[in-house]
Amino acid sequence: MRPVRRIGPVEAKDVADRQLDALLERLDRIADELERLNRVSERQEGFMLVAGELRQLNESLTALAYAALGQAPPRVRRRTG
Repeated sequence: MRPVRRIGPVEAKDVADRQLDALLERLDRIADELERLNRVSERQEGFMLVAGELRQLNESLTALAYAALGQAPPRVRRRTG
């Protein structure tokens, strides 16, 4: 399915100053929204990295706790990924 075009093609004619200003304002709003989406995406990637680090830290702390108790941790198969 093709995406719906919101902005139609501009014909080869003189575009009035008012129309040009409106187009430029819309392009500015689109650029601002793209910047916002990029910031959100970067934060989500950062959260994923932190979550992975916390998972590894938790596993290390669990291993240390079992070692301190002198016991072996239960053998559990973990999915990689």
